[in-house]
Amino acid sequence: MTKRKTLPIALTIAGSDSGGGAGVQADLKTFAALGVHGTSAIACLTAQNPRRVLGVEACSPKMLRQQIEAVFAELKPAAVKTGMLFTAENISVVARFFSNPKSKIQNPKLIIDPVMVSTSGARLLKSSAEKILKEKLLPLATLVTPNLDEAEILTGQKIHSPEDLRSAARKIYFAFGCAALVKGGHLKNCREAIDVFFDGETELLLSAPFVKGVSTHGTGCTYSAAICAALALGHDLPHAVELGKNFITEAISGSYKIGKHFALGHVRSSATATGKTAPHSWCSAGCCSGHS
Repeated sequence: MTKRKTLPIALTIAGSDSGGGAGVQADLKTFAALGVHGTSAIACLTAQNPRRVLGVEACSPKMLRQQIEAVFAELKPAAVKTGMLFTAENISVVARFFSNPKSKIQNPKLIIDPVMVSTSGARLLKSSAEKILKEKLLPLATLVTPNLDEAEILTGQKIHSPEDLRSAARKIYFAFGCAALVKGGHLKNCREAIDVFFDGETELLLSAPFVKGVSTHGTGCTYSAAICAALALGHDLPHAVELGKNFITEAISGSYKIGKHFALGHVRSSATATGKTAPHSWCSAGCCSGHS
């Protein structure tokens, strides 16, 4: 009789991207590439392509909760990530579910990609929902993964340098009690794509060379999904973050053309598979011009 291997399970609670490059579609591709069974709960529908978002429609809170309950009833994810939740009501659904004592018994790792502002500057979270995100959801998180604009909203500070990334990661940790990965890929005047992780004990600076000539969509979704998959596979959080950085770097490097646009390559990362990690010591000079 053939012995079947058992895959760990991860859940994404996020928006659907009709263009296939971000959101739930990107998350499920990433889970599959890393050897994790992906499950999903759709929080909102988007009409979008790599160029722009034409419309957004939220799932009803009742249906969102039923999707999450259906997954947990039979599949019990080892790790969960959230993406675009869009409304205060749906953030409340997620927060109530994961603050329930029954959910805590199952103890999945919870990664919050806040999806408040896209890298192009578009608002992806209703302003009325920001307060609930900060007060109800972030304190439940294992890790939050804001981009520059989102980190500025969460901390109330401007971010212009790697030292600002470091300060923002610490502020988020002390404000919300969760580890933070502040993504600095869009810092100006930097020669590398750098991110800073802080969990109260471990601080990492993760850097990778920029990939020239490629304009990508869905990098934040893919990055957080790779971390979620690594946690589901049993890695501790700092190592999962390093593996996520490796995966997104290789996904950008392996991008392919779709029409007039690029899509991230979701091929299984050799660095992630072998456990090699990105550089992660704090820099004193050289990653940004003018930084010292």
